[in-house]
Amino acid sequence: MEKSPLLFVGIDVAKDQLDVAFSTGTKPHRVRNDSKYLKRFIEELLSLTPALILLEATGGLERPLVYALEAADLPYRVANPRLVRDFARATGKLAKTDQIDAQVLVEYAQKIRPEARKLADPERQVLRELVLRRRQLLDMKAQEENHLRTAPKPVAASIRAMIRVLEKEIAKLEQQMDNFIDQHPMLIAETELLESVKGVGPVLSRTMCGLLPELGRANLKQIAAIAGVAPFNCDSGHYRGKRSCWGGRADVRRTLYMATVVAVRFNPKLKAFYERLRLAGKPFKTAIVACMRKLLVLLNAMMRDFYAAQAA
Repeated sequence: MEKSPLLFVGIDVAKDQLDVAFSTGTKPHRVRNDSKYLKRFIEELLSLTPALILLEATGGLERPLVYALEAADLPYRVANPRLVRDFARATGKLAKTDQIDAQVLVEYAQKIRPEARKLADPERQVLRELVLRRRQLLDMKAQEENHLRTAPKPVAASIRAMIRVLEKEIAKLEQQMDNFIDQHPMLIAETELLESVKGVGPVLSRTMCGLLPELGRANLKQIAAIAGVAPFNCDSGHYRGKRSCWGGRADVRRTLYMATVVAVRFNPKLKAFYERLRLAGKPFKTAIVACMRKLLVLLNAMMRDFYAAQAA
């Protein structure tokens, strides 16, 4: 008996619609991106039992679909748009429409076979949204402070008022995060464990728990790459280029950077490691990134041992 081919589904997500393509004979179609039609679409996908559903990150527009796929326990993966576009160019597909993008996602899923991923648990999802909202407010405050430097007097009063509003909202959000963590024993244990390391404060511990759920579940190379602090080679023939870090989660990397700048002053082990690198002639940023990676690997090992103890 001939085995049925695996079904791969590609979904291009837009604000008002989803363009869907399939790897088998099912005809591509378009679905309205609202809760009513999304529910029917999920039921259709359940009946097809796909091997993998692939969609791109689209600045948050994909979240309702991701949550629906997660609730239905369907295998999915949110792909990096840059990688998918590079794949399209490599296969000669230079045109770009929503339907073409959906078909490219299908081909990417078939040939690359990325591993399906699951969302973090519900409480971690809520913490993630709170952490991201705090970052948005901080960015808005920084913009207003930049405007204030060159603002004329009639405008400066308005800017100062807005800064005060943002500061109140940030404080309110931080209190909301504290209250939320206090309601979940696992989050309390995880944040307290992370904050036991000198240089790690509430901001980094919340960021790690909310934006880096892989912490403690990935190996040291994987976690460094996810956070964007893994050095990649740039060699060709006899040429040996400088290794550099790129990619990863920018919000995690930014918070980790600020925490590491503090940690190299107050954490004895990191301070000694940083000073050794500087004495060896390493530039400031190179030394700091190396310390970021060392701190991240330490936190990853601590969380790994914590989860192992919980499972025992």
